[in-house]
Amino acid sequence: MKIDKNVEKYGTITYEESFWTGKKTLYLEGKELEKYSKNVFIYKDCGGKEIEIITKGNVYTGLSLMIDNELIELSPKLKWYEIIFSLLPFILIMIWGNVPSLCAIIPIVGGAIGGIVGAIATLLTGAFIRKTDNILFKFLISLIVVAVSFLICFIISLLILKLKKPS
Repeated sequence: MKIDKNVEKYGTITYEESFWTGKKTLYLEGKELEKYSKNVFIYKDCGGKEIEIITKGNVYTGLSLMIDNELIELSPKLKWYEIIFSLLPFILIMIWGNVPSLCAIIPIVGGAIGGIVGAIATLLTGAFIRKTDNILFKFLISLIVVAVSFLICFIISLLILKLKKPS
């Protein structure tokens, strides 16, 4: 995920965080800052003075930077309905995959495999719904991810059932 924000005092701040690895990169006016520790970056101004920039939070809980005791918000935290939309795939897979009467209708994997698929779907939903401001689109994105994750769990369950049956 990439976030650009123009701040009058510091110019353009660009924050990049890898979805898969969590690697954080911070740029100030296009210049990559030196990473000091997990959440601390060092900026050297034209006078050679080192300024410590601390990142707080992430794209899901709200992302902000602390520069010289000044808090700059780059990304607000998810709203309550965005959290619910994001959790829908995980909740559906966990409930459906662990209720035998529902699995008799349409078998899907639950447990650890279903939990992994549901967790990935939840994170993807959270990332995708941030890209739009329209609540209807957020809901549609959530439904699409629910359908895809349900289909993936269904296909995995069919593969497992096929492997269990003697040929």
